[in-house]
Amino acid sequence: MTMKIEAIKTLGELKAKGYEPKTIKEELRANLLAKIKEGALLFEGIVGYDDTVIPQLINAILSQHNINLLGLRGQAKTRIARSLTDLLDDYIPIVKGSEVNDDPFAPISFYGKELVQQKGDDTPLTWVHRSDRFSEKLATPDVTVADLIGDVDPIKAANLKLSYADERVIHFGMIPRANRCIFVINELPDLQARIQVSLFNMLEEGDVQIRGFKIRLPLDVNFVFTANPEDYTNRGSIVTPLKDRIGSQIITHYPRTIDLAKKITEQEVSESAKVNTVYVPDMAKTLIEQIGFEARNNELVDAKSGVSARMSITMYENLISGATFRMLSNGQDKTSVRMSDFMSIIPAITGKVELVYEGEQEGAENVALILIGNAIKSLFNECFREIKKLSKPGVSDEFDEVVAWFMENSSFSLPVELTDDAYSDALNAIGPLEDVVSQYQGEAGTKDKVFLKEFLLWGLVEYNKLDKEEAEGGFQFEDRVLGSFYDN
Repeated sequence: MTMKIEAIKTLGELKAKGYEPKTIKEELRANLLAKIKEGALLFEGIVGYDDTVIPQLINAILSQHNINLLGLRGQAKTRIARSLTDLLDDYIPIVKGSEVNDDPFAPISFYGKELVQQKGDDTPLTWVHRSDRFSEKLATPDVTVADLIGDVDPIKAANLKLSYADERVIHFGMIPRANRCIFVINELPDLQARIQVSLFNMLEEGDVQIRGFKIRLPLDVNFVFTANPEDYTNRGSIVTPLKDRIGSQIITHYPRTIDLAKKITEQEVSESAKVNTVYVPDMAKTLIEQIGFEARNNELVDAKSGVSARMSITMYENLISGATFRMLSNGQDKTSVRMSDFMSIIPAITGKVELVYEGEQEGAENVALILIGNAIKSLFNECFREIKKLSKPGVSDEFDEVVAWFMENSSFSLPVELTDDAYSDALNAIGPLEDVVSQYQGEAGTKDKVFLKEFLLWGLVEYNKLDKEEAEGGFQFEDRVLGSFYDN
Protein backbone atom coordinates (compact mmCIF):
# COMPACT_ATOMS: atom_id res chain seq x y z
CA MET A 1 0.00 0.00 0.00
CA THR A 2 1.45 3.34 -1.06
CA MET A 3 -0.79 5.63 1.00
CA LYS A 4 0.47 6.97 4.34
CA ILE A 5 -1.51 4.87 6.75
CA GLU A 6 -0.65 6.97 9.81
CA ALA A 7 -2.72 9.79 8.31
CA ILE A 8 -5.81 7.65 7.78
CA LYS A 9 -7.71 7.26 11.02
CA THR A 10 -11.38 7.05 9.98
CA LEU A 11 -13.49 5.18 7.47
CA GLY A 12 -14.28 8.43 5.65
CA GLU A 13 -10.60 9.19 5.12
CA LEU A 14 -10.09 5.67 3.85
CA LYS A 15 -12.91 6.06 1.31
CA ALA A 16 -11.47 9.38 0.18
CA LYS A 17 -8.19 7.68 -0.66
CA GLY A 18 -10.02 5.23 -2.92
CA TYR A 19 -9.07 2.17 -0.90
CA GLU A 20 -10.57 -1.04 -2.28
CA PRO A 21 -10.81 -3.97 0.14
CA LYS A 22 -9.90 -7.49 -0.98
CA THR A 23 -10.39 -10.89 0.57
CA ILE A 24 -7.21 -12.47 1.86
CA LYS A 25 -7.16 -14.98 -0.98
CA GLU A 26 -7.56 -12.19 -3.53
CA GLU A 27 -4.79 -10.33 -1.74
CA LEU A 28 -2.42 -13.30 -1.86
CA ARG A 29 -3.23 -13.87 -5.53
CA ALA A 30 -2.75 -10.25 -6.55
CA ASN A 31 0.56 -9.87 -4.75
CA LEU A 32 1.83 -13.20 -6.11
CA LEU A 33 0.97 -12.15 -9.67
CA ALA A 34 2.77 -8.85 -9.12
CA LYS A 35 5.89 -10.63 -7.88
CA ILE A 36 5.85 -13.06 -10.80
CA LYS A 37 5.60 -10.16 -13.27
CA GLU A 38 8.49 -8.37 -11.53
CA GLY A 39 10.61 -11.52 -11.57
CA ALA A 40 10.97 -11.22 -7.80
CA LEU A 41 12.21 -14.09 -5.62
CA LEU A 42 9.31 -16.23 -4.42
CA PHE A 43 9.30 -18.12 -1.11
CA GLU A 44 12.79 -17.18 0.00
CA GLY A 45 14.49 -19.82 2.14
CA ILE A 46 12.51 -22.75 0.71
CA VAL A 47 15.23 -24.96 -0.81
CA GLY A 48 14.87 -28.03 -3.01
CA TYR A 49 11.26 -27.51 -4.12
CA ASP A 50 11.74 -25.35 -7.23
CA ASP A 51 10.46 -27.99 -9.65
CA THR A 52 7.99 -29.79 -7.40
CA VAL A 53 6.32 -28.10 -4.44
CA ILE A 54 6.71 -24.43 -5.42
CA PRO A 55 4.85 -24.67 -8.78
CA GLN A 56 1.98 -26.49 -7.04
CA LEU A 57 1.93 -23.89 -4.27
CA ILE A 58 1.78 -21.09 -6.84
CA ASN A 59 -1.14 -22.77 -8.60
CA ALA A 60 -2.99 -23.23 -5.30
CA ILE A 61 -2.61 -19.55 -4.40
CA LEU A 62 -3.68 -18.40 -7.86
CA SER A 63 -6.70 -20.70 -7.56
CA GLN A 64 -7.48 -19.14 -4.15
CA HIS A 65 -7.50 -22.52 -2.45
CA ASN A 66 -7.14 -23.62 1.13
CA ILE A 67 -4.05 -25.82 1.21
CA ASN A 68 -2.98 -29.07 2.84
CA LEU A 69 0.78 -29.69 2.96
CA LEU A 70 1.26 -33.45 3.18
CA GLY A 71 4.66 -34.88 4.06
CA LEU A 72 6.93 -36.47 6.64
CA ARG A 73 8.50 -34.52 9.49
CA GLY A 74 11.24 -32.06 8.72
CA GLN A 75 10.08 -31.26 5.16
CA ALA A 76 9.63 -27.48 5.70
CA LYS A 77 5.82 -27.61 5.80
CA THR A 78 5.51 -25.02 8.57
CA ARG A 79 8.20 -22.83 7.00
CA ILE A 80 6.21 -22.82 3.74
CA ALA A 81 3.04 -21.83 5.59
CA ARG A 82 4.79 -18.99 7.41
CA SER A 83 6.37 -17.74 4.19
CA LEU A 84 2.91 -16.95 2.81
CA THR A 85 2.80 -13.78 4.93
CA ASP A 86 5.31 -12.29 2.46
CA LEU A 87 2.48 -12.23 -0.08
CA LEU A 88 0.18 -10.14 2.11
CA ASP A 89 -0.23 -6.36 1.93
CA ASP A 90 2.04 -4.51 4.34
CA TYR A 91 -0.96 -3.21 6.32
CA ILE A 92 -4.74 -3.59 6.29
CA PRO A 93 -7.33 -1.37 8.04
CA ILE A 94 -9.68 -2.81 10.66
CA VAL A 95 -12.40 -1.36 12.83
CA LYS A 96 -10.64 -0.11 15.94
CA GLY A 97 -11.26 -2.37 18.93
CA SER A 98 -12.57 -5.30 16.86
CA GLU A 99 -11.75 -8.79 18.14
CA VAL A 100 -12.12 -10.33 14.69
CA ASN A 101 -10.26 -7.82 12.49
CA ASP A 102 -13.48 -6.40 11.08
CA ASP A 103 -13.21 -4.95 7.59
CA PRO A 104 -14.63 -1.40 7.97
CA PHE A 105 -16.38 -1.78 4.59
CA ALA A 106 -18.04 -5.10 5.57
CA PRO A 107 -17.87 -5.80 9.33
CA ILE A 108 -19.00 -9.25 10.46
CA SER A 109 -19.16 -8.94 14.25
CA PHE A 110 -21.95 -7.35 16.26
CA TYR A 111 -19.44 -4.84 17.61
CA GLY A 112 -18.15 -3.88 14.17
CA LYS A 113 -21.58 -3.61 12.59
CA GLU A 114 -22.94 -1.48 15.42
CA LEU A 115 -19.95 0.86 15.45
CA VAL A 116 -20.05 1.44 11.68
CA GLN A 117 -23.82 1.98 11.82
CA GLN A 118 -23.52 4.51 14.62
CA LYS A 119 -20.49 6.48 13.43
CA GLY A 120 -20.51 5.97 9.67
CA ASP A 121 -17.54 7.69 8.06
CA ASP A 122 -16.26 8.68 11.50
CA THR A 123 -15.68 5.01 12.40
CA PRO A 124 -12.18 4.86 13.93
CA LEU A 125 -9.64 2.59 12.28
CA THR A 126 -6.43 0.90 13.24
CA TRP A 127 -3.90 -0.81 10.97
CA VAL A 128 -2.58 -4.37 11.22
CA HIS A 129 0.83 -5.34 9.86
CA ARG A 130 1.13 -8.52 7.81
CA SER A 131 3.37 -10.11 10.43
CA ASP A 132 0.37 -10.05 12.79
CA ARG A 133 -1.88 -11.77 10.28
CA PHE A 134 -0.56 -15.27 10.85
CA SER A 135 -2.08 -17.59 13.42
CA GLU A 136 -1.00 -21.14 14.15
CA LYS A 137 -2.33 -24.03 16.20
CA LEU A 138 -0.77 -27.43 16.78
CA ALA A 139 -3.50 -30.06 16.60
CA THR A 140 -3.52 -32.20 19.72
CA PRO A 141 -6.18 -34.57 21.05
CA ASP A 142 -7.17 -32.07 23.76
CA VAL A 143 -8.08 -29.26 21.33
CA THR A 144 -11.76 -28.34 21.67
CA VAL A 145 -14.35 -26.59 19.54
CA ALA A 146 -14.21 -23.73 22.05
CA ASP A 147 -10.48 -23.34 21.40
CA LEU A 148 -10.90 -23.08 17.65
CA ILE A 149 -14.33 -21.51 17.18
CA GLY A 150 -15.50 -20.11 20.51
CA ASP A 151 -17.92 -20.57 23.37
CA VAL A 152 -20.55 -18.75 25.39
CA ASP A 153 -18.97 -16.60 28.09
CA PRO A 154 -21.28 -16.66 31.17
CA ILE A 155 -19.38 -13.82 32.84
CA LYS A 156 -19.88 -11.59 29.81
CA ALA A 157 -23.56 -12.56 29.72
CA ALA A 158 -23.98 -11.64 33.38
CA ASN A 159 -22.13 -8.34 33.12
CA LEU A 160 -24.04 -7.24 30.03
CA LYS A 161 -27.30 -8.75 31.32
CA LEU A 162 -27.81 -10.65 28.07
CA SER A 163 -29.31 -14.05 27.34
CA TYR A 164 -27.17 -16.87 26.03
CA ALA A 165 -28.96 -16.51 22.67
CA ASP A 166 -27.34 -13.11 22.08
CA GLU A 167 -24.17 -13.31 20.00
CA ARG A 168 -22.55 -10.62 22.14
CA VAL A 169 -22.01 -13.22 24.88
CA ILE A 170 -19.72 -15.28 22.67
CA HIS A 171 -16.03 -15.49 23.40
CA PHE A 172 -14.48 -15.99 19.98
CA GLY A 173 -11.93 -18.78 19.45
CA MET A 174 -8.71 -18.73 17.47
CA ILE A 175 -10.22 -19.00 14.00
CA PRO A 176 -12.67 -16.06 14.20
CA ARG A 177 -9.86 -14.00 15.74
CA ALA A 178 -7.80 -14.92 12.66
CA ASN A 179 -10.33 -13.32 10.33
CA ARG A 180 -8.53 -11.80 7.31
CA CYS A 181 -5.44 -13.80 8.29
CA ILE A 182 -3.62 -17.00 7.41
CA PHE A 183 -4.58 -19.72 9.87
CA VAL A 184 -2.44 -22.86 10.12
CA ILE A 185 -3.38 -26.11 11.80
CA ASN A 186 -0.31 -28.30 12.14
CA GLU A 187 -0.57 -32.10 12.24
CA LEU A 188 -4.24 -32.11 11.22
CA PRO A 189 -4.70 -35.93 11.64
CA ASP A 190 -4.09 -35.49 15.37
CA LEU A 191 -7.24 -33.40 15.63
CA GLN A 192 -10.16 -35.49 16.86
CA ALA A 193 -12.68 -36.37 14.14
CA ARG A 194 -15.51 -34.49 15.86
CA ILE A 195 -13.36 -31.35 15.96
CA GLN A 196 -12.51 -31.73 12.28
CA VAL A 197 -16.25 -31.94 11.58
CA SER A 198 -16.71 -28.52 13.21
CA LEU A 199 -14.52 -27.04 10.47
CA PHE A 200 -16.77 -28.19 7.59
CA ASN A 201 -19.07 -25.21 7.31
CA MET A 202 -16.36 -22.78 8.30
CA LEU A 203 -14.32 -23.76 5.26
CA GLU A 204 -17.23 -23.77 2.84
CA GLU A 205 -20.15 -21.60 3.98
CA GLY A 206 -18.74 -19.51 6.83
CA ASP A 207 -21.34 -20.68 9.37
CA VAL A 208 -20.31 -20.92 13.00
CA GLN A 209 -22.37 -22.97 15.42
CA ILE A 210 -21.80 -22.44 19.13
CA ARG A 211 -23.76 -24.05 21.93
CA GLY A 212 -26.77 -24.92 19.82
CA PHE A 213 -27.36 -21.67 17.94
CA LYS A 214 -25.94 -20.66 14.60
CA ILE A 215 -24.24 -17.38 13.85
CA ARG A 216 -23.57 -16.29 10.32
CA LEU A 217 -19.94 -15.19 10.32
CA PRO A 218 -18.60 -14.97 6.76
CA LEU A 219 -15.02 -15.38 7.90
CA ASP A 220 -12.26 -14.41 5.51
CA VAL A 221 -9.51 -16.89 6.34
CA ASN A 222 -6.89 -18.65 4.24
CA PHE A 223 -6.48 -22.06 5.85
CA VAL A 224 -3.23 -23.99 5.58
CA PHE A 225 -3.08 -27.47 7.08
CA THR A 226 -0.05 -29.69 7.54
CA ALA A 227 -0.14 -33.44 7.95
CA ASN A 228 1.91 -36.59 7.77
CA PRO A 229 0.68 -39.12 5.21
CA GLU A 230 -2.25 -40.71 6.98
CA ASP A 231 -1.21 -44.18 5.86
CA TYR A 232 2.00 -43.74 7.82
CA THR A 233 0.54 -42.94 11.21
CA ASN A 234 -1.56 -44.70 13.80
CA ARG A 235 -2.54 -41.43 15.43
CA GLY A 236 -5.47 -40.55 13.23
CA SER A 237 -6.54 -39.40 9.79
CA ILE A 238 -8.20 -36.52 8.01
CA VAL A 239 -11.92 -37.16 7.71
CA THR A 240 -13.01 -37.43 4.09
CA PRO A 241 -15.53 -34.53 3.99
CA LEU A 242 -12.87 -32.18 5.36
CA LYS A 243 -10.35 -33.33 2.76
CA ASP A 244 -13.00 -32.65 0.13
CA ARG A 245 -13.25 -29.03 1.28
CA ILE A 246 -9.49 -28.40 1.04
CA GLY A 247 -8.76 -27.06 -2.43
CA SER A 248 -5.19 -28.25 -3.01
CA GLN A 249 -3.13 -30.97 -1.39
CA ILE A 250 0.60 -30.54 -1.96
CA ILE A 251 2.99 -33.39 -1.23
CA THR A 252 6.39 -32.38 0.15
CA HIS A 253 9.56 -34.45 0.12
CA TYR A 254 13.11 -34.63 1.46
CA PRO A 255 15.98 -33.05 -0.54
CA ARG A 256 16.72 -35.25 -3.52
CA THR A 257 20.41 -34.45 -3.86
CA ILE A 258 23.31 -34.03 -1.49
CA ASP A 259 23.96 -30.50 -2.76
CA LEU A 260 20.41 -29.39 -1.91
CA ALA A 261 20.67 -31.02 1.50
CA LYS A 262 23.91 -29.13 2.15
CA LYS A 263 22.25 -25.82 1.25
CA ILE A 264 19.41 -26.50 3.67
CA THR A 265 21.78 -27.41 6.49
CA GLU A 266 23.99 -24.38 5.87
CA GLN A 267 20.89 -22.16 5.93
CA GLU A 268 19.41 -23.61 9.10
CA VAL A 269 22.34 -24.28 11.44
CA SER A 270 22.65 -22.04 14.48
CA GLU A 271 24.97 -19.04 14.45
CA SER A 272 27.24 -20.80 16.96
CA ALA A 273 27.97 -23.42 14.28
CA LYS A 274 29.06 -20.77 11.77
CA VAL A 275 32.38 -20.09 13.47
CA ASN A 276 35.53 -19.05 11.65
CA THR A 277 37.72 -20.94 14.08
CA VAL A 278 36.68 -24.38 12.76
CA TYR A 279 37.33 -25.23 9.12
CA VAL A 280 34.91 -27.79 7.71
CA PRO A 281 36.17 -29.64 4.61
CA ASP A 282 33.60 -30.06 1.88
CA MET A 283 33.82 -33.84 2.22
CA ALA A 284 32.84 -33.53 5.89
CA LYS A 285 29.75 -31.54 4.92
CA THR A 286 28.91 -34.14 2.30
CA LEU A 287 29.37 -36.96 4.79
CA ILE A 288 26.89 -35.32 7.18
CA GLU A 289 24.21 -35.32 4.48
CA GLN A 290 25.06 -38.82 3.26
CA ILE A 291 24.36 -40.15 6.74
CA GLY A 292 20.82 -38.76 6.45
CA PHE A 293 20.36 -40.38 3.04
CA GLU A 294 21.61 -43.70 4.41
CA ALA A 295 19.19 -43.47 7.34
CA ARG A 296 16.20 -43.00 5.04
CA ASN A 297 17.07 -46.19 3.19
CA ASN A 298 18.31 -48.37 6.04
CA GLU A 299 16.26 -51.42 7.00
CA LEU A 300 16.88 -50.78 10.70
CA VAL A 301 15.21 -47.36 10.53
CA ASP A 302 11.44 -46.91 10.31
CA ALA A 303 10.95 -45.43 6.84
CA LYS A 304 7.30 -44.59 7.61
CA SER A 305 8.39 -42.20 10.34
CA GLY A 306 10.89 -40.49 8.08
CA VAL A 307 14.26 -38.95 8.94
CA SER A 308 13.91 -35.23 9.46
CA ALA A 309 16.23 -32.71 7.82
CA ARG A 310 16.74 -31.51 11.39
CA MET A 311 19.01 -34.53 11.92
CA SER A 312 21.57 -33.15 9.46
CA ILE A 313 21.33 -29.74 11.10
CA THR A 314 21.93 -31.06 14.62
CA MET A 315 24.67 -33.42 13.39
CA TYR A 316 26.48 -30.47 11.85
CA GLU A 317 26.12 -28.44 15.03
CA ASN A 318 27.45 -31.33 17.14
CA LEU A 319 30.34 -31.82 14.70
CA ILE A 320 31.39 -28.18 15.11
CA SER A 321 30.98 -28.40 18.89
CA GLY A 322 33.12 -31.55 19.05
CA ALA A 323 35.88 -29.93 17.00
CA THR A 324 35.68 -26.78 19.12
CA PHE A 325 36.00 -28.74 22.36
CA ARG A 326 39.03 -30.60 20.99
CA MET A 327 40.56 -27.34 19.78
CA LEU A 328 40.22 -25.66 23.18
CA SER A 329 41.46 -28.76 25.02
CA ASN A 330 44.59 -28.69 22.85
CA GLY A 331 45.15 -25.00 23.56
CA GLN A 332 44.62 -23.96 19.93
CA ASP A 333 42.65 -21.03 18.53
CA LYS A 334 41.85 -22.65 15.16
CA THR A 335 41.35 -26.16 13.87
CA SER A 336 39.92 -28.29 11.07
CA VAL A 337 37.30 -31.00 11.39
CA ARG A 338 38.68 -34.54 11.64
CA MET A 339 37.02 -37.90 11.12
CA SER A 340 37.30 -38.58 14.85
CA ASP A 341 35.04 -35.55 15.44
CA PHE A 342 32.20 -37.50 13.84
CA MET A 343 31.85 -39.50 17.03
CA SER A 344 30.31 -36.37 18.56
CA ILE A 345 27.35 -36.51 16.16
CA ILE A 346 26.00 -39.82 17.52
CA PRO A 347 23.59 -38.16 20.03
CA ALA A 348 22.10 -36.16 17.14
CA ILE A 349 21.36 -39.42 15.30
CA THR A 350 19.99 -41.49 18.17
CA GLY A 351 17.48 -38.80 19.03
CA LYS A 352 16.23 -38.31 15.49
CA VAL A 353 15.61 -41.79 14.06
CA GLU A 354 12.77 -44.16 14.84
CA LEU A 355 13.96 -47.76 14.77
CA VAL A 356 12.11 -50.89 13.72
CA TYR A 357 12.23 -53.94 15.99
CA GLU A 358 15.53 -55.19 14.56
CA GLY A 359 17.02 -51.74 15.06
CA GLU A 360 15.90 -51.66 18.68
CA GLN A 361 17.59 -55.02 19.18
CA GLU A 362 20.77 -53.67 17.62
CA GLY A 363 20.74 -50.59 19.86
CA ALA A 364 20.47 -46.93 18.89
CA GLU A 365 24.20 -46.18 19.19
CA ASN A 366 25.17 -49.21 17.12
CA VAL A 367 22.67 -48.19 14.46
CA ALA A 368 24.22 -44.71 14.43
CA LEU A 369 27.67 -46.24 13.90
CA ILE A 370 26.28 -48.43 11.12
CA LEU A 371 24.82 -45.39 9.38
CA ILE A 372 28.10 -43.51 9.66
CA GLY A 373 29.96 -46.55 8.29
CA ASN A 374 27.56 -46.96 5.38
CA ALA A 375 27.85 -43.27 4.53
CA ILE A 376 31.66 -43.50 4.56
CA LYS A 377 31.54 -46.51 2.25
CA SER A 378 29.15 -44.82 -0.18
CA LEU A 379 31.24 -41.65 -0.40
CA PHE A 380 34.46 -43.66 -0.62
CA ASN A 381 33.19 -45.10 -3.89
CA GLU A 382 32.44 -41.61 -5.23
CA CYS A 383 35.57 -39.94 -3.92
CA PHE A 384 37.99 -42.69 -4.91
CA ARG A 385 36.61 -45.89 -6.42
CA GLU A 386 34.80 -49.02 -5.30
CA ILE A 387 37.00 -51.78 -3.93
CA LYS A 388 36.14 -55.11 -5.48
CA LYS A 389 35.71 -58.01 -3.10
CA LEU A 390 37.79 -60.28 -5.31
CA SER A 391 40.99 -59.26 -7.02
CA LYS A 392 43.34 -61.13 -9.34
CA PRO A 393 46.04 -63.11 -7.51
CA GLY A 394 49.40 -61.40 -7.51
CA VAL A 395 47.95 -58.08 -8.73
CA SER A 396 48.09 -55.19 -6.28
CA ASP A 397 46.43 -51.79 -6.54
CA GLU A 398 46.85 -48.35 -4.98
CA PHE A 399 44.88 -49.35 -1.87
CA ASP A 400 47.01 -52.43 -1.35
CA GLU A 401 49.99 -50.10 -1.12
CA VAL A 402 48.32 -48.30 1.78
CA VAL A 403 47.55 -51.60 3.52
CA ALA A 404 51.15 -52.75 2.98
CA TRP A 405 52.40 -49.63 4.76
CA PHE A 406 50.44 -50.64 7.86
CA MET A 407 51.95 -54.12 7.76
CA GLU A 408 55.28 -52.43 8.40
CA ASN A 409 53.94 -49.79 10.81
CA SER A 410 51.54 -51.61 13.10
CA SER A 411 51.36 -48.98 15.85
CA PHE A 412 49.99 -46.01 13.91
CA SER A 413 47.49 -43.92 15.89
CA LEU A 414 45.80 -40.51 15.80
CA PRO A 415 45.30 -39.34 19.40
CA VAL A 416 42.79 -36.55 20.02
CA GLU A 417 45.40 -34.38 21.73
CA LEU A 418 47.43 -34.04 18.53
CA THR A 419 47.66 -30.44 17.37
CA ASP A 420 46.65 -29.75 13.80
CA ASP A 421 50.28 -29.66 12.68
CA ALA A 422 51.07 -32.96 14.40
CA TYR A 423 47.88 -34.49 13.03
CA SER A 424 48.83 -33.44 9.48
CA ASP A 425 52.42 -34.67 9.90
CA ALA A 426 51.19 -38.07 11.10
CA LEU A 427 48.96 -38.57 8.05
CA ASN A 428 51.47 -37.08 5.61
CA ALA A 429 54.02 -39.60 6.83
CA ILE A 430 51.99 -42.35 5.13
CA GLY A 431 53.41 -42.05 1.63
CA PRO A 432 50.83 -44.23 -0.18
CA LEU A 433 48.02 -42.05 1.21
CA GLU A 434 49.47 -39.02 -0.56
CA ASP A 435 49.64 -40.97 -3.82
CA VAL A 436 45.99 -42.10 -3.67
CA VAL A 437 44.60 -38.71 -2.66
CA SER A 438 46.65 -36.94 -5.34
CA GLN A 439 45.45 -39.46 -7.94
CA TYR A 440 41.73 -39.07 -7.21
CA GLN A 441 41.44 -35.67 -5.46
CA GLY A 442 44.43 -33.76 -6.78
CA GLU A 443 42.60 -30.43 -6.93
CA ALA A 444 41.57 -30.46 -3.26
CA GLY A 445 43.01 -27.83 -0.94
CA THR A 446 45.69 -28.62 1.63
CA LYS A 447 43.30 -28.89 4.61
CA ASP A 448 40.82 -30.92 2.59
CA LYS A 449 43.57 -33.35 1.51
CA VAL A 450 44.51 -34.00 5.14
CA PHE A 451 40.87 -34.81 5.93
CA LEU A 452 40.61 -37.02 2.83
CA LYS A 453 43.62 -39.02 3.98
CA GLU A 454 41.97 -39.90 7.27
CA PHE A 455 38.67 -40.47 5.45
CA LEU A 456 40.47 -42.94 3.17
CA LEU A 457 41.67 -44.88 6.22
CA TRP A 458 38.13 -45.06 7.63
CA GLY A 459 36.93 -46.23 4.21
CA LEU A 460 39.49 -49.03 4.12
CA VAL A 461 38.22 -50.08 7.53
CA GLU A 462 34.68 -50.31 6.13
CA TYR A 463 36.01 -52.44 3.29
CA ASN A 464 37.73 -54.70 5.84
CA LYS A 465 41.19 -53.81 4.56
CA LEU A 466 42.29 -52.28 7.88
CA ASP A 467 41.29 -52.52 11.54
CA LYS A 468 40.40 -49.51 13.66
CA GLU A 469 40.37 -49.40 17.45
CA GLU A 470 39.92 -46.63 19.99
CA ALA A 471 43.24 -45.84 21.63
CA GLU A 472 44.75 -42.92 23.56
CA GLY A 473 41.58 -40.90 23.23
CA GLY A 474 41.75 -41.32 19.47
CA PHE A 475 41.98 -44.16 16.97
CA GLN A 476 44.65 -46.68 16.08
CA PHE A 477 44.81 -48.21 12.61
CA GLU A 478 46.53 -51.47 11.76
CA ASP A 479 46.67 -54.15 9.13
CA ARG A 480 43.71 -56.48 9.55
CA VAL A 481 45.77 -59.69 9.37
CA LEU A 482 48.45 -58.54 11.78
CA GLY A 483 45.82 -57.10 14.10
CA SER A 484 44.07 -60.46 14.27
CA PHE A 485 47.41 -62.21 14.83
CA TYR A 486 48.35 -59.96 17.77
CA ASP A 487 44.86 -60.30 19.26
CA ASN A 488 45.28 -64.05 19.33
